[in-house]
Amino acid sequence: MINTIIFDLGAVLIDWNPHYMYRTIFDDEQEMLDFLANVCTSDWNEDQDAGRSLQEGTDLLVAKFPEHEANIRAFYSRWIEMLGEPFHGTVEIFRKLKKSNKYKIYALTNWSAETFPFAFARFDFLTWFDGVVVSGTEKMRKPTPAFYQVLLDRYQVNASEALFIDDNYRNVLAAEKMGIKSIHFKSAEELEVELNALGIL
Repeated sequence: MINTIIFDLGAVLIDWNPHYMYRTIFDDEQEMLDFLANVCTSDWNEDQDAGRSLQEGTDLLVAKFPEHEANIRAFYSRWIEMLGEPFHGTVEIFRKLKKSNKYKIYALTNWSAETFPFAFARFDFLTWFDGVVVSGTEKMRKPTPAFYQVLLDRYQVNASEALFIDDNYRNVLAAEKMGIKSIHFKSAEELEVELNALGIL
């Protein structure tokens, strides 16, 4: 029986996208996409999510691509401009789950410890969680099994009694390998259908 819900944050509850900021820098969309695919890549950003400091990550990239220094430094100096709005449909589902008082609800997020406080200050629903485990603080990230285990151990969660929700299928597969029932998030509408089918909503 499910008694614990574990949410991912980015692309599930919070709209975060580097395009929002970089579109104010690049006039050409394809040039921006090439920059994000080859310079400030998602793999590079995930190393900061895993605990590398923003300064170290930035300096490493500037040394590798000195011709892009200004645009590289903008990634974290203007990071807050990458934050969009909450996904209101998912937040409403979260509200219903919280109001039911049937579940402990946690967040397990790949997020830099240095940037997460900006999101925490902006989105009040982040205070609704019974606990939040941030990869940058733990210096490990999804899909590493040990990162999931941090949450299970810290909050005494039984994997077989938990449900995990994440937009990244890689992370969903990792959770399922640990015995955590999981939903691959695509939209709030689909999530609501799946939660109803499980008798959770």
